[in-house]
Amino acid sequence: MTKNTHDNDHDSHQANHDNGHQDHDHTDHHAHMVADFRRRFWVSIILGIPIVLLSPMIQQFMGISGQWDFAGDAYIQFGFSTIVFFYGGWPFLTGLVDELREKNPGMMTLIGLAIIVAYTYSSAVVFGLEGKVFFWELATLIIIMLLGHWMEMRSVMGASGALEELVKLMPSTALRITKDGGTEEVKVSQLEKGDKVAVKPGEKIPTDGVIADGRTRIDESMVTGESRQVEKTTGDEVIGGSINGDSAIEVEIQKTGDDTYLSQVVDMVKKAQESKSKAQNTADRAAFWLTIIALTAGGITLGAWLLAGREFVFSLERMVTVMVITCPHALGLAVPLVVAVSTAMAAKKGLLIRDRTAFERAKNLDVVVFDKTGTLTEGRFGVSDIVSFGSLSEEEILTLAAGLESRSEHSIAKGIVGAAKDRNIDIPDPENFEAIPGKGAKAKVAGQKNQNGQPGFFKGT
Repeated sequence: MTKNTHDNDHDSHQANHDNGHQDHDHTDHHAHMVADFRRRFWVSIILGIPIVLLSPMIQQFMGISGQWDFAGDAYIQFGFSTIVFFYGGWPFLTGLVDELREKNPGMMTLIGLAIIVAYTYSSAVVFGLEGKVFFWELATLIIIMLLGHWMEMRSVMGASGALEELVKLMPSTALRITKDGGTEEVKVSQLEKGDKVAVKPGEKIPTDGVIADGRTRIDESMVTGESRQVEKTTGDEVIGGSINGDSAIEVEIQKTGDDTYLSQVVDMVKKAQESKSKAQNTADRAAFWLTIIALTAGGITLGAWLLAGREFVFSLERMVTVMVITCPHALGLAVPLVVAVSTAMAAKKGLLIRDRTAFERAKNLDVVVFDKTGTLTEGRFGVSDIVSFGSLSEEEILTLAAGLESRSEHSIAKGIVGAAKDRNIDIPDPENFEAIPGKGAKAKVAGQKNQNGQPGFFKGT
């Protein structure tokens, strides 16, 4: 749609505890707007049914003209239409005012103009002016447009779930290292640049920084999409929200709040959700020209009938008819429906859309080139080749390696054990198992001393 009636000018999301609260407020606002449109829609459709059934034009179309007439039916139709006009049509009336203030008439102007003309003229007819009422057009137009906005808001809510999941990656507290070497638990929002925090194995990095002491492997898959754990040592950068692997480390804080990597990703996704697609921009331009056409055609119709010698009331009725019919019901429903379906499907698949226009152009792609193979894997390690430099066979090497790694929680260790199981190899239990953080592991397997790890781990052994 051209102008969303909800406020898109929220403060930027921040990926920490306090800003998680802001994101919660942002989500609550969207939820309130969804509930508001739903409520307006159902009230309008309940009142719209008798409005349509009492309409002389609809009765004539159904072949029951005059059969449902009764004293005061026009006033009942007027009363129900008044509620639908002011309650159901309020978002479009305010949208019309906003667009005119910005000197950018669009869909809201077109809808608002149509319902104002239909309501004002029909009310005048009820109270004495000669002509036909257009209350049924007023009601159906408002109902269809409310349905379109309701679906659009629901799609925004569904996509906002992706933002919530990103914010959930951030822990709410951290262990800050004090001057005397101890630790104190503080809120992540209280951390400042230069603070040092202790991160235990399996814990999340509280915010962006560098490793001040220690060596470990970091799981950054939830942030970068890379399935393989990344080895980090003193001086290496770490991203807030990533998970520490096999050993405790000290991290010196470098970025907080809006400056963090994850916060920038959240902000990017939020802006992408609020951006307009090519279809929406096309609808904007169509609505602008339809508004001009409606006003022009209405004026020409009024002038033409007056010049033809017809009375003003007759000419006015024709002008109103043209202006009401010019407002397209389908355009107001089709565009939000496309946006709702595409956004909801993308969000369910975990796809974060950075640019809606580029996303629409993707249908014309012939070749897709990925720059990182790690994002296209199954996210688990395996054994591709086994090379023996002695008398041991491949199966014997895999048996010893799997026996040693059966006690390790390392992702590569799990891949080795999995390869042995795939070959139906009986995995022996290791003795005196010892994991060396950041290097490898050693143990006695089948009576033999075994070591698995990086090349540097074997020097001097």
